[in-house]
Amino acid sequence: MNADIGDGTRAVRAGLPEPVKYEPTLPGPAFAAHFHLPGEPTGPYTYGRDSNPSWTLLERAIGELEAPGEDVDTTVFASGMAAVSAVLFSRLRAGDAVVLPSDGYQALPLVRDQLEAYGIEVRTAPTAGDAQLSVLEGAKLLWIECPSNPGLDVCDIRRLVRIAHARGALVAVDNTLSTPLAQRPLALGADYSVASDTKGMTGHGDLLLGHVTCRDSALTADVRRWRKIVGAIPGPMESWLAHRSLATLQLRIDRQCANALALARVLAERTDVTGLRYPGLPTDPAYPLASRQMRRFGGVVSFVLPDREYAERFLDALRLVDDATSFGGVRSSAERRGRWGGDAVPAGFIRLSAGVEDTEDLVADVLRSLDEAAAHD
Repeated sequence: MNADIGDGTRAVRAGLPEPVKYEPTLPGPAFAAHFHLPGEPTGPYTYGRDSNPSWTLLERAIGELEAPGEDVDTTVFASGMAAVSAVLFSRLRAGDAVVLPSDGYQALPLVRDQLEAYGIEVRTAPTAGDAQLSVLEGAKLLWIECPSNPGLDVCDIRRLVRIAHARGALVAVDNTLSTPLAQRPLALGADYSVASDTKGMTGHGDLLLGHVTCRDSALTADVRRWRKIVGAIPGPMESWLAHRSLATLQLRIDRQCANALALARVLAERTDVTGLRYPGLPTDPAYPLASRQMRRFGGVVSFVLPDREYAERFLDALRLVDDATSFGGVRSSAERRGRWGGDAVPAGFIRLSAGVEDTEDLVADVLRSLDEAAAHD
């Protein structure tokens, strides 16, 4: 596909096969555990754990979004954590060292425990201030989460990649919060672009999916071998639904970003809101760096309310925002992150994912709910 077309055009057309008379534009899901296979197994489809036509089209589509006009390979997985695990466990061996963010996704501590059980040294440092560089020496892999979840801190990906490569380390970037429409890690030099497509990529809160995209075919081969070994494969229906959902990616992301910025602006005026973070807000400490490496700023806003009870009153009062975990969906959602116990955040910390509702309605619902929470304080 032409590398110069716009994001919306690319999202609508990504991964589609050449037109065939009387055939659907996007062929339906291929339900198959095995395929007709006379003779030597040399074709593209042999067994359902290895390959599937529905995966092929989705992987092609995601690759076109991750690196327009470039030769990259994408591997899709049953979930974002399956994609994360594939990179880490296909690359690291006993005695190796890996650098993870100390403020990253809540499941990373579980991954750390498993890595250490396999004899892998795990080092951690915060995302902000490129602090991971302080523990990088001798590491085999640097894992970046940018913006971080849920704190929305940002690091200089180009700088970290340059220094990591000079020290012999590969770099993986968890790009879940951004999607390729907001940030393209491979263009910033990363070796792996990883995401939970459960979130913004598919955007409807009804699928579990993940992917890994690489330029280096050897890295892709290792990731795909891991997928085959552990069987962390997506279903054909999920793959087809995901591909269908990509057509609205640009529409969804642009509306979510606009809503998130509008919310951040009004939240900045509230005296009961502290610790407000949104990389697209000019007053945010991450804005100068984010504006250099991000093309959009995402749909997630985080902030702190006075205490747990205040936060729960706010969440209970919302009518257009679901009290739910995850993010990136067409319906706005929010949650008090402290309820899970795994994030180092205050009791009143809120992560809010802006959906695609009318901006005025969403802002009004959030402000009314804050007022109701304050009235009972």
